[in-house]
Amino acid sequence: MLERSEPPVSADCCIFRVPNHLRRLNEQAFSPEVISIGPFHHGNEKLETMEKFKVQYFKRFMQRTELKVDNLVSSVKDWEGRVRRCYAETIKHSSKNLAKVILVDASFIIEFFLRFWLREESHDYRSLLNSWLWTIIWSDLILLENQLPFFVIDKLFNFAFESHPNLRPNSFVQLTFYCFRVENSQKMSPNNIPDLNIKHFADLRRTFWLPPLQRIPQRSRKSIDNLYSASKLHESGVEFKVGSSKCLFDLKLKNGVLELPCLKLENTTDSLYRNLIMALEQCYYLNEAYITDYIVLLDHLINTPKDVDLLVQKGIIVNWIGHSNAVTSLINSLSSGVVYHATNIHYYELCEDLKAFYEDPWHSWKASLRHDYFGTPLKTASTTAAVTLLVLTLIQSVCSILSLLLGQKCKNSTNCISINIFSCSCSTATACMH
Repeated sequence: MLERSEPPVSADCCIFRVPNHLRRLNEQAFSPEVISIGPFHHGNEKLETMEKFKVQYFKRFMQRTELKVDNLVSSVKDWEGRVRRCYAETIKHSSKNLAKVILVDASFIIEFFLRFWLREESHDYRSLLNSWLWTIIWSDLILLENQLPFFVIDKLFNFAFESHPNLRPNSFVQLTFYCFRVENSQKMSPNNIPDLNIKHFADLRRTFWLPPLQRIPQRSRKSIDNLYSASKLHESGVEFKVGSSKCLFDLKLKNGVLELPCLKLENTTDSLYRNLIMALEQCYYLNEAYITDYIVLLDHLINTPKDVDLLVQKGIIVNWIGHSNAVTSLINSLSSGVVYHATNIHYYELCEDLKAFYEDPWHSWKASLRHDYFGTPLKTASTTAAVTLLVLTLIQSVCSILSLLLGQKCKNSTNCISINIFSCSCSTATACMH
């Protein structure tokens, strides 16, 4: 039994099976729909159709590089040991079969990316890209269980094109950044990220959301607790504003204005966040769960459709998935089953400031006054008219009192000639002085 026991997880390990307690929440979010990449889902009968496409792309890749299959297989076998260590469970494939899986899948990815880069117009490419398959393939490429180690694709790319520098971009990293440029909302450049260490495509997708390493906040030993919802915060006077930054950590609270980056919710959002948060960060980045921090914060802010409507109205959420109830259910379900003990210090301090703002009665009073009496143009006009009427009534009352007082004083004076609201005319200056 001891001799057959598996070695401990290697430091290279970065590709995992999604734990059952997370998978059962949404099985579909973690399973590829049209294409398998890597050994975990290889041989799935539902994905057999795309195997023909992969072989066609592999054949075109061989023609493009003018390499022999034996040379490629030999190179892939040299990387076999490191490839196996990248997976969190033992790969059952033989050395020969694993080399085949790696070579076909890696060459498919390279060829797929190159055609996208070069805008090639071959018939099979048009039929693929102009169909529903195109979008789903990109979604399948970021599933945690559906990965090849990035290094093996990069090595194959360099090996294949080292004698054909004019047929490729400068590097596979550059090619990858180009193909994922829509997801790269912060416009990161691999040349400006010296510490970039891509594990696989899911890891790269997570990197696109994070700030550079020097800007990543430290972890706090405390977690977000008892934060009020967006609608409650708004009732207490907190104003919500969409920020111009695409980085999740650029949340700011200043003078009662909470600024958050825009979040676009679409059909692929559920799968994307479940793979990056519930899978990747839970399995690999548990002590650096920065995307999880963001979702937990949203979970506190969004409790009802009313909260969603407020954030949509402010432009903070772009809702492409349907009714506000759907957004509420999505956000509240993403953190289900997640192990979460602490947040980053920036989020923690922000949430403490929000709670302090909410619990200050002065802010609530001002917000109530503004909402009840100046919430709409009609309310503002009505309030202004009422205040004006009140002021005029007060002036009239004061004038009446002054008139009575001055009249009484003049009656008591034998030198009084006439009286009006503000003064009396007397026969002598001395009488008026009194």
